[in-house]
Amino acid sequence: MFSLENLVRENIKRLVPYSSARAEFSGAAQIFLDANENSFGSPLPRNYNRYPDPRQTEIKEIMARRENVNVDEIFIGNGSDEAIDLLFRIFCRPNKDNVLICPPTYGMYEVSAEINDVAVKRANLTKDFQLDFGAIEKAVDADTKLLFVCSPNNPTGNSLAKVSNLAKEFGGIVVVDEAYIHFSRQNSLVSEITDFPNLVVLQTFSKAWGLAGLRVGLAFANEEIIKLFNKVKPPYNVSQIAQEAILQALENRADVEKTITDIVTEREKLVENLQKLSFVKKIYPSDANFLLVKTMDGEAIYQFLLDEKIVVRNRNSVELCEGCLRITIGTPEENESLMEALRKL
Repeated sequence: MFSLENLVRENIKRLVPYSSARAEFSGAAQIFLDANENSFGSPLPRNYNRYPDPRQTEIKEIMARRENVNVDEIFIGNGSDEAIDLLFRIFCRPNKDNVLICPPTYGMYEVSAEINDVAVKRANLTKDFQLDFGAIEKAVDADTKLLFVCSPNNPTGNSLAKVSNLAKEFGGIVVVDEAYIHFSRQNSLVSEITDFPNLVVLQTFSKAWGLAGLRVGLAFANEEIIKLFNKVKPPYNVSQIAQEAILQALENRADVEKTITDIVTEREKLVENLQKLSFVKKIYPSDANFLLVKTMDGEAIYQFLLDEKIVVRNRNSVELCEGCLRITIGTPEENESLMEALRKL
């Protein structure tokens, strides 16, 4: 049975969050002498001498309308990685609790666990890169606080089936990382946060929106979990420049939709071309902006492409991905250059 009260660390329950000047004041003013900012401005053409909105109010209001959720059900952070780290800080007692991951998967879950001195349990995906519910059930114990699932999965690219079943059965927090959801044929689980109080859905502006350099990610969850995020996060975790750029990008949704369509088209074209290469053993189905490609010798092909000034991701050493390369979908010109290089082999 899920109980948020029983999951949250005692020190976090007692925590009195830092109260920033901009968090204490809301409303209209002309003169700000409350935050020890440099009132004389900055050496840039545009002044960034004032602290940004610690609540990211405008972005949340737009995202709430688009995702049909409440503003209080959205957290905005310095990339999804901040949300991942905060989950450990809120729910996991160092050197006592553990989390469960389903390899092969995004490596940051394990890195954050190690940083926070939290043990990691594993329930590998099946050979078809789907959840092994039996293995998950066996791995979970009374001290398992977080269960991380990436769908569409990185590095395999496929969407995972029956993910919401985990939230039904698991008494801890189920974290579903949807970094690549906009390229997928599957529906987002954001609409299900009202049904599952232990569900946290992560998304990002880095992939489909093409804003990786801004480092802005989102978490959707019930209001009580979001309150905990906001309690623990640094006061000004998303810069003014990033917030302004995100707001500008949100006005250009049509451009993003076209880019997604173009990437998916190029993805299918690249699959067709790669299948013609004799050393390609398998191309795994993808709902992301990349392909996982199993080859006869991933290490050699990776090194060959480096010599051709082309960088792909070598996943040869990752569990269940022996011989595999992860190839991001490039522009038509970049994809053609990749194919020209591979045809030399």
